[in-house]
Amino acid sequence: MEPRNFTLKEITKLVEGELEGDAAVIISGVSGIKEAKEGDLTFLANSKYEFLLDSSKASAVLASKQMRKRVLKPVIRVENPSLAFSKVIAFMFPQEKKFAEGIHPAAVLGKDVKLGKGVCIGPHVVVEDNVEIGDKAVICAGVFIGCGARIGPDTLIYPNVTIREKTVIGGRVIIHSGTVIGSDGFGFEVVNGVHHKIPQVGIVVIEDDVEIGACVTIDRARFGKTVIGCGTKIDNLVQIAHNVVIGENSIIVAQAGISGSSVLGKNVILAGQSGIVGHIELGDNVIVGAQAGVTKSVPKNTFVVGSPAKPHNESKKIFAGWAKLPELLKSVAELREKVEQLTQERVKGGKAKDNKK
Repeated sequence: MEPRNFTLKEITKLVEGELEGDAAVIISGVSGIKEAKEGDLTFLANSKYEFLLDSSKASAVLASKQMRKRVLKPVIRVENPSLAFSKVIAFMFPQEKKFAEGIHPAAVLGKDVKLGKGVCIGPHVVVEDNVEIGDKAVICAGVFIGCGARIGPDTLIYPNVTIREKTVIGGRVIIHSGTVIGSDGFGFEVVNGVHHKIPQVGIVVIEDDVEIGACVTIDRARFGKTVIGCGTKIDNLVQIAHNVVIGENSIIVAQAGISGSSVLGKNVILAGQSGIVGHIELGDNVIVGAQAGVTKSVPKNTFVVGSPAKPHNESKKIFAGWAKLPELLKSVAELREKVEQLTQERVKGGKAKDNKK
């Protein structure tokens, strides 16, 4: 949808900002600093990119109230430029309704299925017996929902998601394509060299306002629950094992893996490709750096990196030491050579004394 034009006065009012410059300037689009053209509004969320404002062709910029750089174009100052810019985009490009209410003729519904008001169920969806789906939930094409599962109101499930039996999903949850929730936990007992499968009879609980990326796997608990806390956001290609508990408002970035029965506190961040071993705890506000391997519990408010993961300041010293290894090895080789020379000279000197005797 093409946006209509707005004045900076209108946009300033929308974002509750403070305008410096001509309120009558017309804004017809939005764009990044580098790509912006005349008529566009751009934003600056990170001060290290301030230098780009000098060459940007944008007609105006959303910036932090703390920005000190002077620019020769109108500026709307706000507390959070990125959030304000998102609000402007939603205002200028209102989303058309994508999903029509009702049940597609090609959908298959089991017995005793309970549907709320305004539900959308797309083609080739399979909903098994005793499933409950809340008001205005959207179930896109090709989704499978197993027996006894519960889906909360205003939840959006994109095509080809699999939700296994008895899974509980809260309200306003978004689940992207290819994700599997409630698959069996990875549990086997070895007897005489043979792997015997351990039954996984627990469930998965996804609380309200969670977003789950594409091709994520969240395993059901062996007993009890695997829990994803309210407001948590999970990127694509993440593996969460059985009986894991993730606290509220956590961020799990792509290709992270969490082993069974680990417990993450609130506001935890796992960066890309990080790994957590099983049966440990990460306290509130823990940050795990990219590709870190966490092998033991981490106290709250700690930033760990490396493998095995250590506190950031400690790891920086280790990384600095690694950089000096070639130089250190050269020094050790030179010292070894000198020690050998001194040893040989001492041996020769000792023999010379013995000959004099």
